[in-house]
Amino acid sequence: MGLQINIDNGGTLTDICINHDGVVKKTKVLTTPYDLSKCFFDGLQKASGVIYGEQNVSRLLEEVDLIRYSTTQGTNAICERKGPRLGLILDKAARDLPVRLAEHDPEVYEALVGDRIVMLDGEAVKSGDADLEVVKAINQLTAAGANRLVVSFDGADFLDIETRFKKVVLRRYPRHLLGAVPVLYGSDLTTDRDVVRRTWTALINSFLHPAMEAFLFNAENRLRAYRTKNPLLIFRNDGDASRVAKTVAIKTYSSGPRGGMEGMKSFARLYDLPDVVAIDVGGTTTDIGQCLHGKVAEVRRGHVEGISVSFPLCEIMSAGAGGSSIFKVVNNRIAIGPESVGAVPGPAAFGRGGKEATITDASLLSGIFDPKSYFGGGMALDLDRAATAVTLNIAQPLGVGLDEALLQMEHAYEDKIAVELHRFTKISPETVLLAFGGAGPLNACGVAEKAGIDTVAVPQLAAVFSAFGIGSCDVSQRYAVAIDERSDQGVADALAELKVKAGRDMFAEGFGEGEYEVHARLVAEIAEGEEVSRPVGDHPAFPAEFKKARSVELELTAVKPLREEAGKTAKFIEGAAAKADGVRNVLTRGQGRIDVPVYKLSQLAAGDHATGPAILEEDYFTCRVLDGWSFVISDAGDILLKRKA
Repeated sequence: MGLQINIDNGGTLTDICINHDGVVKKTKVLTTPYDLSKCFFDGLQKASGVIYGEQNVSRLLEEVDLIRYSTTQGTNAICERKGPRLGLILDKAARDLPVRLAEHDPEVYEALVGDRIVMLDGEAVKSGDADLEVVKAINQLTAAGANRLVVSFDGADFLDIETRFKKVVLRRYPRHLLGAVPVLYGSDLTTDRDVVRRTWTALINSFLHPAMEAFLFNAENRLRAYRTKNPLLIFRNDGDASRVAKTVAIKTYSSGPRGGMEGMKSFARLYDLPDVVAIDVGGTTTDIGQCLHGKVAEVRRGHVEGISVSFPLCEIMSAGAGGSSIFKVVNNRIAIGPESVGAVPGPAAFGRGGKEATITDASLLSGIFDPKSYFGGGMALDLDRAATAVTLNIAQPLGVGLDEALLQMEHAYEDKIAVELHRFTKISPETVLLAFGGAGPLNACGVAEKAGIDTVAVPQLAAVFSAFGIGSCDVSQRYAVAIDERSDQGVADALAELKVKAGRDMFAEGFGEGEYEVHARLVAEIAEGEEVSRPVGDHPAFPAEFKKARSVELELTAVKPLREEAGKTAKFIEGAAAKADGVRNVLTRGQGRIDVPVYKLSQLAAGDHATGPAILEEDYFTCRVLDGWSFVISDAGDILLKRKA
């Protein structure tokens, strides 16, 4: 297996999972949002210390076989509405298109586009006045404050119109000029016939592109300076990876959470769990997904914040509630997020200038965290700053004491996640809640109680579970093209064209012909929302049943398999009673502040078990075991918590 480094960049913390000849180790660093390449290299520096006993990035990058990277930055950017101001040029014939776009999510549409729209006649783009019309449209949008433009035309000839538009832009605004505003065309990304999906895909991609491009190319350039023998691989939201230069920004959206979903699939297989719902709680968001019978839901037309886009995406919902989400009082009720203090300044308890109240501050003040051992002992927490933030922002506005404010914050936080669980997943008596992420295990029992779930699982690698999950991914490139000539020859020509593209892109990934697999299929939309697919073999043929379909696309995937299916199993069987490492005075829901036992995960063996109230602690996560719950350690070192009947 060699040496593999998996890095999952979150809004508050960046997780590093190290697989060295089958031995898995972990570490974390604070995310540096002002320069993501800094926390990326801080993580590599810290990983080298874990492996060699001393920090030596040069040696690490000389010996590493694979570096995989995933991020929640795209998810956080959309969730917090942080990004460039977009201008949108649409087909004048589709007058209702702005309304149809806004219907998907009025808030996101307003944040990304607002009133920066120009309706342009497609026929004018084809005419001799094309230069004048295009320049007027672009100038109008840049004058309105747009710093990136999206062009999306409707109709059967949208591809031709956008190609003509592009030629004018290149002629009038050469890219070497400082005034050349970046322009993205819907047809650059997809030939999806649905103009709303295609436009939203371009808008979201354009919104995410600048920040992702600046960081990823900067990180890759710094790696190159160390003469790293293998390229940085970006883990995508379709579950595979590719090089930076071969990755589009929208496919980094929810890539970090998708790593967690891959980890959930592995966990479900390990324990033969048919129904698992996951909460991946980071600093800014809680990402929710479900694994039924070993599979996570992936749809051909995925969703970003509920907005339908043209690419396949795993069905993951991101709620604006995490360890660094801001708590405030609105109309005498506690509201949470979506704003986050992130890693900088961070929760007030971090002592870095944060003044807002967060669940991290509340957990410290409740006694759940040890201020000296938090973050593996690498970050001392400040009780006084946390108390000031909660008192000023929550207790005083509610007119209650500090302890009551802490309990209300805890309940509000758990309620919010439980509500989102029910909104997005289907809970059954067999459902197991898998809690991971740095803040996932903390309130997992409380969330489960409110959601009506009696069993919670916490992986031993919960703190870096998404980073662990991205370790099982292939390198691939995916393509789709509309089939206009509905014949055997039409399919053959399209297939040949896509294979040429795949060969070129996979060569850039480092794999020659014969070193990767090619899979192709035809997908037909028979009726609104009804799709049928057929595989395409070495002798392509157009299915007669597709002749009258509304649309037909050829999809091709070129993949270099890297996944290793281990086939391992593990069990939770009670053995000896667990031995506590000490006690901690904790604010409980029914008994006030009492001493509860603290169990160190590193000191527990397979079968060790105990009952709550208690605290389970690992270097990078804390799990609160509520009264009425018990836990047991599996033979793989994972935790299972059950609520008494």
